[in-house]
Amino acid sequence: MARRPLSAALALVAGAAALVVPTGFGAGAAQAAAPGDKDVTAVMFEWKFNSIAKACTDTLGPAGYGYVQVSPPQEHIQGPQWWTSYQPVSYKIAGRLGDRAAFSAMVNTCHSAGVKVVVDSVINHMSAGSGTGTGGSAYTKYDYPGTYSGFDLNDCQSEIVNYGDRGNVQNCELVGLADLDTGEDYVRGRIAGYLNDLLSLGVDGFRIDAAKHMPAADLANIKSRLTKPNVYWKQEVIYGAGEAVSPSEYLGNGDVQEFRYARSLKQVFLNENLAYLKNFGEGWGFMESGKTGVFVDNHDTERNGETLSYKNGSAYTLANVFMLAWPYGSPDVHSGYEFSDHNAGPPAGGQVNACYSDGWKCQHAWREISSMVGFRNAARGQAVTGWWDNGGDQIAFGRGSKAYVAINHEGSALTRTFQTSLPAGAYCDVQSGRSVNVDGSGRFTATLGSGTAVALHANARTCA
Repeated sequence: MARRPLSAALALVAGAAALVVPTGFGAGAAQAAAPGDKDVTAVMFEWKFNSIAKACTDTLGPAGYGYVQVSPPQEHIQGPQWWTSYQPVSYKIAGRLGDRAAFSAMVNTCHSAGVKVVVDSVINHMSAGSGTGTGGSAYTKYDYPGTYSGFDLNDCQSEIVNYGDRGNVQNCELVGLADLDTGEDYVRGRIAGYLNDLLSLGVDGFRIDAAKHMPAADLANIKSRLTKPNVYWKQEVIYGAGEAVSPSEYLGNGDVQEFRYARSLKQVFLNENLAYLKNFGEGWGFMESGKTGVFVDNHDTERNGETLSYKNGSAYTLANVFMLAWPYGSPDVHSGYEFSDHNAGPPAGGQVNACYSDGWKCQHAWREISSMVGFRNAARGQAVTGWWDNGGDQIAFGRGSKAYVAINHEGSALTRTFQTSLPAGAYCDVQSGRSVNVDGSGRFTATLGSGTAVALHANARTCA
């Protein structure tokens, strides 16, 4: 068993205080223990639907991504900030990212590319203010004509202040957002109607935003009303030590995101040794792998500093490589945009004319990350074999006879002969595009520069 360092253990108990969202923000995250042979989700944060459609055809499908997660499509408050998407004012598909026709076309295009579509669904709350929505709907806080009135909101009209009080967490207002009474039959029906509308357009699953702020039984009732009650369902329930609401309460509804995974990756990659990752997952007290979604970062945590982000350079890239190689949970790969202003909305209103321009980071398409999606698909069902580490920040392990990865997070190069369980022959190192020969004893020799990895798998025997 690998030693679980005290500092890593302490990193797992970050409480609600560390998760305070600035006023006006909508809570958001990504989680996905996705079913099927391809369990990696590309989370295209604030991408327009037509841009996602192109990405499905050009990069996501060919790389082997099973799912794409799209930002909330419903009509929301106006404004340039990213978090306006998380303040709905109706359930019309009329947000800044595209209209109903663009959304439907995106779903069909992604399906043609072999990629399923998950929708970020904001059903806990409505807006924090009054005005006219992106689709032209007039609204005031607590009154959304044709959708909800004050009777459909929880009686508590003050902000959540005590995460040790279940009622306060689930009946009061998350950062001032009008809190829906999901215990009401009418509200449950309206939410189910919205999700059923999305299902009618071919959607394959839902990410339930701010699930922690709704009782698990309420969500179970809403899910039971869907035309496909067994649809893929993943819930954002942020772990906080000692809090009244626990992520495990929601496992009966579907998958739940494990925030401790991402927090711990940051702690290990920045402050500790990769050698500690030998038993990462349930061995660290995390939720069961088969119902857990994992991620290196999401749109909230890259902004609040809770996790690694693109700003962490090779540590971030290698953390994604590890996540995709390691058989715990199902991974979300965050794909967003550069920011210095944490409130800044997407470049060009979400239109992605080209990756790596206008500030679009396109992490889903980075060679080091996208190549590991195929690695993960090839290694599916294979246990970890032949773990090696140097006691520090150099590790390597196999996935049965299907795949092998070595990661060098040290400040100097690593040259080593690695022992694998791979059949003899030529393989393509999908990280570098260079050919590697595995001998009859399953060994190969490679040099890894600082901050790089080598990854071989059975479905990449030659380099294109």
